[in-house]
Amino acid sequence: MNNKVRDVLESILERFKSGDIPEAIKYSLFPIPDIPSAKWSFMNRLIMNFSNTADARGIKQWNRVGRTVKKGAKAIYILVPRMIKTNTDSDDSNENEENKEKLRVHGFLAQPVFRFEDTEGEPLAYQKELSLPDLPLMEKAKQWGISVSAIPNKYRAYGAYVPATQEILLATSEEIVFFHELSHAAYERAVEKLKPGQVWNQEITAELCAQVLTKLVGRQPQDKLGNSYRYIEHYAQDAGLSALSACLNVLNSVEKVLSLILSKDGKDAIDGDEDIADVDIEVDPYKSKPSGTLIIDAAVQQGGI
Repeated sequence: MNNKVRDVLESILERFKSGDIPEAIKYSLFPIPDIPSAKWSFMNRLIMNFSNTADARGIKQWNRVGRTVKKGAKAIYILVPRMIKTNTDSDDSNENEENKEKLRVHGFLAQPVFRFEDTEGEPLAYQKELSLPDLPLMEKAKQWGISVSAIPNKYRAYGAYVPATQEILLATSEEIVFFHELSHAAYERAVEKLKPGQVWNQEITAELCAQVLTKLVGRQPQDKLGNSYRYIEHYAQDAGLSALSACLNVLNSVEKVLSLILSKDGKDAIDGDEDIADVDIEVDPYKSKPSGTLIIDAAVQQGGI
């Protein structure tokens, strides 16, 4: 077996061992339409997603859309069939020689392709679908060396933070999604290294911080509280906890994440004299269904959202 092919297969097996295969499968089932990888085999789309990208192509394919591979970029390898011509055993004397030759698969080859993130040049069609506004705290992401870019709004999730490449990918212009992903980035800087996959305490910490940031520095209407409650309740159930208990469990992490995001040279990075040390969380006792109200107030001024 070709060494490159063996390396690709071994990398897939390692992913199965590590337990993060489900996420890659989920992403691979819904590729971005109208790009080369949408026609790839399911296994090759898995390989692509293992490399933290939703779009990978060969050098000539990138050149055709006005993009070039960055100097020093490393290729990822997909598996392509090696086709050879073979003669058929037909006894039909009327069949011409050309028709007696058929293409057959004779093993596989490792084909180098490059991630979108390792290219530069003209924006792609699916990038033009979403224009990101000047989001609050964008300068914090830049300060940490994190790039923020748009992804297709029909792919994957509304947003993602990729620690390996220090990127925040957004499929929506809603600031609460950006705050959620920025909180993930702050978590690994202030609390601990992020664990792969959707871990309940990491997700609830990020969502609580996102709601606090929406109230403190947000510019958009605050109408996503019900969604946040359902999000938190879902991950709390994974841990066998109520939404309230799960929130109380992560308050220490929430404080560390918010302090890091909102600090600037040791000072709060928000206008006024608001105190962010206290985070008051209430769950409406009259609402037992997922549409219940989770009230987060991180400023001195108390009250519902």
